[in-house]
Amino acid sequence: MQVIFWLSIFIIFYTFLGYGIFLFALVKLRRIFKGRRVPPTVDEEQLPSCTLVVAAYNEEGFIREKIANTLALNYPPSKLELLFVTDGSNDKTPDIISEYPQIRLMHKPERNGKIAAVHRAVNEITSDVIVFTDANTFLNKDALINICRHYADEKVGAVAGEKRVLADEQADASAAGEGFYWKYESTLKKWDSELYSVVGAAGELFSVRRNLYKPVSKDAILDDFMISMLIAKQGYRIVYEPEAYATETASEDVSEELKRKVRIAAGGIQSIIWLKSLLNIFKYPMLSFQYISHRVLRWTVTPFLLILVLILNVLIAAKTTTWFYILLLAGQVLFYGLAFVGYIFEKKQLRIKVLFIPYYFCVMNYAVIAGINRYFRKQQSSAWEKAKRKT
Repeated sequence: MQVIFWLSIFIIFYTFLGYGIFLFALVKLRRIFKGRRVPPTVDEEQLPSCTLVVAAYNEEGFIREKIANTLALNYPPSKLELLFVTDGSNDKTPDIISEYPQIRLMHKPERNGKIAAVHRAVNEITSDVIVFTDANTFLNKDALINICRHYADEKVGAVAGEKRVLADEQADASAAGEGFYWKYESTLKKWDSELYSVVGAAGELFSVRRNLYKPVSKDAILDDFMISMLIAKQGYRIVYEPEAYATETASEDVSEELKRKVRIAAGGIQSIIWLKSLLNIFKYPMLSFQYISHRVLRWTVTPFLLILVLILNVLIAAKTTTWFYILLLAGQVLFYGLAFVGYIFEKKQLRIKVLFIPYYFCVMNYAVIAGINRYFRKQQSSAWEKAKRKT
């Protein structure tokens, strides 16, 4: 029982903190022997041709702001095409976009899901690079330049931008927790990228070489993750570029954030099954190590081990007088107690950020368990499903 307890503790620690520590050490060693990776320096003429693809579904409340943000982006005009695809939208989104001649609009009334719309758009693209971004996110002015400069390196097959979540001093649990989570994720991605490759890209902002793009099944839940990992599987690096960032508001509340996380978790287990060949550390040594450490453990066993560790700790503490196990149990009870208090305070709209971290941590891990259950019960649709976000 104690062996299982400590093995579970180790996996949990490694998943959430240990991998980051080990990764940082590996990056430091790499810098000593090979130097720091730096983005290529390119002039305007060396930048590749680029198409910015915006998938928008019923975004009439955001779309004018998104268009204004898009038209303000820096990139050589002769090398840039703007393409908005609005398949399935039944509000004024397509009509608003059609007012702007600088933007190419693709629309059909049938709703076949986001990935079907994206595939349809990609089939019409001839540029060297495709950049994907969401309709409810806003890019910094030099985002496209900072992304596309990396393609001067022939080993780079995809570039992931940074996601930033707006959270003010009065942020609730969804904003504070999501913001903290993405800051930590961004740090890990920087180190992953410097060591070898980022393991997957988020749909808020990522890009690919057009000739490496492989269509994924219309049933794919995390299509952006799958598209980028299929490129990594071909032997190309996915680079992380923090100077290209997409900013968005947090989920409207914890319920909306939970809905989003459950969907991501269902997509995570689907991706692990579909990409099972990437678990072969002998065939993909560095990529598999990063993939398992950063993604697979989080999306599979670790949330269940959190429950197991609590149960085992109770059983061990009941059978021993060793103060250490009792102290560990007290620590767990305190942590989950703080999470519960965070839940109560969130319901009462009391803003104490220190309590939002354990609460969000518990929500995030519960979402993984719920997502796995939903996937295997075939209850998770791949259809385009928007989460409500703060205005």
